[in-house]
Amino acid sequence: MRIGLIYDLFEDYPWTSGEPFDADVENEPEETILALESAIRTLNHEPVRIGPARNLLSRMDQPGFDIAVNIAEGGRGRNREGEAPTLLEMMGIPFVGSDALTLSLSLDKAWTKDLAAAAKVRTPDYAVFTREEDVVDGSVPGSFPFFVKPRYEGSAKGLTANSKVQSMEALRRQVAEITKSYGQDALVEAFVEGSEYTVAVVGHNPAKTLPVIQRAVERESGIGLHVLDRKGLPQMDHTYDLPGTLTSELESRLQAAALAIFHKLECRDFARIDFRVDAVGQEWFLEINPLPTFAPDGTFAIMAELMGLTYSEFLASVLKEAFERVKA
Repeated sequence: MRIGLIYDLFEDYPWTSGEPFDADVENEPEETILALESAIRTLNHEPVRIGPARNLLSRMDQPGFDIAVNIAEGGRGRNREGEAPTLLEMMGIPFVGSDALTLSLSLDKAWTKDLAAAAKVRTPDYAVFTREEDVVDGSVPGSFPFFVKPRYEGSAKGLTANSKVQSMEALRRQVAEITKSYGQDALVEAFVEGSEYTVAVVGHNPAKTLPVIQRAVERESGIGLHVLDRKGLPQMDHTYDLPGTLTSELESRLQAAALAIFHKLECRDFARIDFRVDAVGQEWFLEINPLPTFAPDGTFAIMAELMGLTYSEFLASVLKEAFERVKA
């Protein structure tokens, strides 16, 4: 088969003046596309580079591929991740990965948390603010500290050391920063002091979880190191900890919660789900990413190493099962 690859490289982001420093952080390096092409060739298929979703518009009548692998993030707005799946559905081309509705829902952190709660998965209390003036006594979800995020972004976009706030003044300031810089609501949730973990889910019928990975947290703030040590932020030598212990019992609970959310949002083929675990060992869902990075230095590459596979072998196994679902 000819497999169309739909993706956004860093250089593909349509920059405009006044955008935040990390507007392109969810896009991919060239190495990700090379890894996917290698996996596709391992399965004896032919990769076809399509690029950003907008490139599909010139292929509406003659696509030139049989199945698509979609990892395109889109440019702006909470429906940006649904652009490629929507166009593919219009073209009648089957694709690997979740559909437009799931991608849009999961990008909205508030709606995702509501669905997680409906699936009986614990998630920190939250409030949504459109303006800093709305942040008043009685409007916050519990007691400090809080963590402030853009409502519909991913990959730590919009997060810095200032995202954890300890006072009403700092909270108002950070809500103002998010609403102004990112042009969207700010989601404020209770900050869970403790350890942080990520769980990957792949496959279908049944979907399965991969080994749980613990993330380092910055020692002083307790914020995940992946938030502070990323493109566009000042490079610093952060001291970090790996608090808590990943017991087999905790791993099972994290995996069960990850599957519950994966199914509640009707995800397909792959996703990554993030959790915090508090001082008494209770897990708390943070967010899900059904368009996780496949960069060779990312979570899925670590999974491959833990499983004793080359990265090409690992990606090929994920894609093989996804192709079987699509063809069925």
